[in-house]
Amino acid sequence: MFGVNDNQNGQAAPSLALGSQAPAGPGDNPYMANLANPISGHPADEPASPSTPPAPADTGGDNLLDIKKQALQNLTPLVGQLDQPPEERFKTLMMLIQASDNPNLLKQAYEAAQNIPDQKARAQALIDVVNEINYFTQQQKAV
Repeated sequence: MFGVNDNQNGQAAPSLALGSQAPAGPGDNPYMANLANPISGHPADEPASPSTPPAPADTGGDNLLDIKKQALQNLTPLVGQLDQPPEERFKTLMMLIQASDNPNLLKQAYEAAQNIPDQKARAQALIDVVNEINYFTQQQKAV
């Protein structure tokens, strides 16, 4: 009754083996046959016509970007007041730098990176600072 298929990682993934029957759809169930398709509004056994495109979703993208911009502007001067260990402070500063494309915070990120006690984490943080500097200097050359 239950079969096992290999997934991409070579691990066993459970699957149901129901024989040779195709999966049941709404048209196979007499109780579901007259229900409307929630996307097209057509009955479940009637396909949606190609001339009926789905309505675009209003995500409020512009509004979200405005909120993000304001949050970044309000957060930037407050970062120094956060009580964070050096590694968390570095991550916060890098998030601000990348989200706002603000190279003015790189010196603070570099200082936070230097204060990270774990050598491997400090080395990775310093690499991240160098990569950000490379990004900004490449942007300047392109302009």
